[in-house]
Amino acid sequence: MPGDALSQDPADLRRRIDSSRAHPARVYDVFLGGKDHYPADRNAAAAGLAANPRGYLDVRHNRDFLRRAVTALSQEDGIRQYLDIGTGLPTAENVHQIAQRSAPDSRVVYVDNDPVVLAHARALLTSGPDGRTDYIDADLKNPAHILEQAAKTLDFDQPVALCLVAVLHFVEDAEAYPIVRELIDALPAGSRIVLSHLTEDLNPESIRAVQRTYTERGFAFVLRSKAEVERFFTENGLALADPGVVPVHHWRADHAAPVPEQPEPGYLAGLEEIEKVRYRDINDVTDADINVYAGVARKG
Repeated sequence: MPGDALSQDPADLRRRIDSSRAHPARVYDVFLGGKDHYPADRNAAAAGLAANPRGYLDVRHNRDFLRRAVTALSQEDGIRQYLDIGTGLPTAENVHQIAQRSAPDSRVVYVDNDPVVLAHARALLTSGPDGRTDYIDADLKNPAHILEQAAKTLDFDQPVALCLVAVLHFVEDAEAYPIVRELIDALPAGSRIVLSHLTEDLNPESIRAVQRTYTERGFAFVLRSKAEVERFFTENGLALADPGVVPVHHWRADHAAPVPEQPEPGYLAGLEEIEKVRYRDINDVTDADINVYAGVARKG
């Protein structure tokens, strides 16, 4: 609910956190070089990296796609409202920071169901004075609740960018398509949908190995084809923006991904492989590295 990030009882949060099981948001945090995770999350990320040593490029390029998409929507399309579902843990360049850089009056509502994300959500509520941010503690599988609470911050008579970035592959078909339909139906004309999704179309052997490591840990992990990803757009009557649904690193590539500052070579050599990921330059990506489709569309 709105305000949860500021008013949640710390004892209640601790009771909700199951540190013995990996959670997608916290595994993602490991790959982004964050520190808000547990050994189970780190072990899951390390297993995924062992299965696909270049797999960190999927995560990092997915995040860079979000940067490019929000920048384009803000600067080119005049979008001033964002609903980011499956937010994950705060990291460098959250949606409100990207949007408010060019449009200080932007409003952003973040949604996640991980209590660890909720515990750190203050970092997502650092809006500039002209804009606004809020956080909803909710599950993607309850879109009606999300929409009801988001309407306290967002004006659903004006265009909204719905961000579903690297979240739908954790939802089975029977729920995924109806959830997206319900969310899109609530948006006014002129709204945008920003979506990315894992696939086995591009490099099946590597991503299936990763899939096994996560399903063994109890994750739903649905790899969808290009046609199945496009279905999220086409069956809802959306108009895809150029270049359509493409491998994530090809969506309006600007080759401006930040290059991490490098530590001393001796320090880097002593790190475990999963710890080295945060220092990798992602600009050396090839098509053989990527297993994520991405696209942005407009509701007419």
